[in-house]
Amino acid sequence: MDNSLKYIELRNKYKEFYYNSYNLKEDNEAIYIEFEFEIPNLAVFKPTTKILKKQMKLKSIDSIQARNMAFNIGLIELISYWKSTCCPQIVIKCGYLSVEQIKWWKKLYFYGLGELFYTNNIQNTIDDFVTIKCEKEKNELEYEEIKDESDGYIVPIGGGKDSVVTLETLEFNKKEDYCLIINPKPVTLECAKIAGIDDSHTIEIYRKIDQKLIELNEEGYINGHTPFSAMLAFTSYFIAYLLSKKYIALSNENSANESNVVGEKVNHQYSKSFEFEKDFEEYSNKYLKAPVKYFSFLRPLNELQIAKIFSKHEKYHKVFKSCNVGSKGIEWKWCCNCAKCLFAYIILSPFLYKEKIVNIFGEDLFEKKELLEIFCQLTGNGEVKPFDCVGTFEEVNYAISKTIENIELKGEKLPYLLNYYNSNYQIVDTSIDITKRYNDENNLTYDQNEILRKEVF
Repeated sequence: MDNSLKYIELRNKYKEFYYNSYNLKEDNEAIYIEFEFEIPNLAVFKPTTKILKKQMKLKSIDSIQARNMAFNIGLIELISYWKSTCCPQIVIKCGYLSVEQIKWWKKLYFYGLGELFYTNNIQNTIDDFVTIKCEKEKNELEYEEIKDESDGYIVPIGGGKDSVVTLETLEFNKKEDYCLIINPKPVTLECAKIAGIDDSHTIEIYRKIDQKLIELNEEGYINGHTPFSAMLAFTSYFIAYLLSKKYIALSNENSANESNVVGEKVNHQYSKSFEFEKDFEEYSNKYLKAPVKYFSFLRPLNELQIAKIFSKHEKYHKVFKSCNVGSKGIEWKWCCNCAKCLFAYIILSPFLYKEKIVNIFGEDLFEKKELLEIFCQLTGNGEVKPFDCVGTFEEVNYAISKTIENIELKGEKLPYLLNYYNSNYQIVDTSIDITKRYNDENNLTYDQNEILRKEVF
């Protein structure tokens, strides 16, 4: 069945989605957040989030503030389950949202699911794709704004080059600050270890998806990309509150703002965009009210600048990974066949090609003819940009052109993909160095900007 027809059929069959409850509890080992969502006559979902306590000094989870943050984490968690049927109404049974909050959440859901709607050929508008109803008529979680006694950083890391650059560039205090990892893998833990962060300052969060959702996905219910970084925002904010940390330093670059579909607002990285960052700042200041600032330290930079900085940190080169396909195995590897792998290869190539980058990936991706279609999409010569965390067309074309120049200066033969580019597309002007740019549209403090500017200039 065409997915657009399936969308209509499922919405007609399953009219409501319930957010039934959230629960905070703890033992000596961890803090647990439990949720219950329901699609009547289909499934009840009970996902959980587990936060290891280790030796961390944490605020009490019995406060109204903590409960409110847990409730809000559930509001972003639910989208993974709602999307299976896209019920026309979400009913909040365990909390209250104002009209303004409902408008905010609808915007996040709509644009955060933009790729899912596009790839499933689902036609809708922000006004009619869902309504949100609260059974409670007033907010039962009234509280005063928290006194600002916070200090220090939490840096979420995912195993890729970007968070490594943040860890190495930011003035990270290994005795006071923390890194944060969701569903840790050996790669992410090893990156923290290489950065000199010990286990007691590595926050480990284990997010467990309900098995019933996996079964629905296998049965052919609607599935696709959800705004993971928005979930990271609310979860890391909660952790920063418990630890009395002032800054959550993300590693999202300004390249994340570009749409994957020319002329449309369909962005795989929407919840990494500056638009979402600003929206979250406004929402958290008004409705969460902890003295916590969520921002991206790398927002002033583009992907090529980050690659240039990362290329100097060789101690991470054999460890870091960005491949989503390869992350699904027991051992996280570069699959060397996807858009994420090829993009990482391209963006690092002006600085590491050939021996060093081949040593990282295990083969020369520029010689792989089967990657030609993805290669063309990454350069802007396909129908859409690949739906993955990849850079802008400008950055990709600049990196390719610079690598071609470097190879030709050595008098060497161009590999297959670069020869194809050289024969079919226009080499861009690399005389203007785009690694010397700096985007002043960011949420960094003066001191944070100065730290980053020194790295660039």
